[in-house]
Amino acid sequence: MIVRPRENWFRLLFIWNGSVLQSIIPQLIFMAVVSSLAVFTHGRVFGEKIPLNTAPFTLFGVALAIFLAFRNNASYERFNEARHLWGSLLNAARALTSQMLCYTPERTDTLRIAQQLIGFVYALKHELRGTDPTADFVRLLGSQQAERLRDPIYKPIAILNEIRDELASPQQRCHTSDTKLWMFDEQINELGQIVGGCERIASTPIPFAYNVLLHRTVYAYCVLLPFGLVDSTEFFTPLLCVFISYTLIALEAIASEVADPFSTAPNALALDAMSRNIERTVLELCGCPVPEPVKPIRPYQLT
Repeated sequence: MIVRPRENWFRLLFIWNGSVLQSIIPQLIFMAVVSSLAVFTHGRVFGEKIPLNTAPFTLFGVALAIFLAFRNNASYERFNEARHLWGSLLNAARALTSQMLCYTPERTDTLRIAQQLIGFVYALKHELRGTDPTADFVRLLGSQQAERLRDPIYKPIAILNEIRDELASPQQRCHTSDTKLWMFDEQINELGQIVGGCERIASTPIPFAYNVLLHRTVYAYCVLLPFGLVDSTEFFTPLLCVFISYTLIALEAIASEVADPFSTAPNALALDAMSRNIERTVLELCGCPVPEPVKPIRPYQLT
């Protein structure tokens, strides 16, 4: 995720990292070639003049802008919901840790359960990104539990079940009243609901038909545009068409990135940094040494 300080208006014009420009340069080059051919041939294809003017592009452009706005709003809703879920994850992890420390101070395994809670957070991150959690499990939970967690498909849920089992184990019931168990169970249920919400976003993409329709419409509009402008703008046609194409194609690319908030794209959520932040706050509550926060892997980018 790109995190930048506030830039002045002039520097913002030339920012490279974090924009989608670097990913759509081939498309813009293609549009520059098509626009140049339209100027060179005076709007003719195989010797036949394409009878287009600016009027239909004006009407069609308004409809396309509305459709792009709908697509971007749908994508941002997914991103925003994912961010809220991870914010709730931070709150629930803090609450459960604080409850264990304050309401059951006689327990000797609170720190171990807190480590499992941190392992749960990293398990969720790896599940959403489809990466291997073994290294984090070994670091947080030890090699024995990491090996035990190799087989479960839904590793975050398996860890939550272990936390619940330890909090309600018969040897611990003498230290924990039913009211406290109910209180712990509420936080664990909240964590489970957060997992379900993240899995819903990750496993339910925006319907493919929307992507296909938008993609085809944007490129059809951009390819035909120079033939509608060439008679009125002449040699300025490539410049205008590349600029308009940049706006439309970039909006489509941004929508595609934001629609998958758990990926490693520059504009996705910084799950590494967020997981480390939860680890830091849980360990701080337990009075343990706090690791350093995640630093950008390159200027202004967190993962």
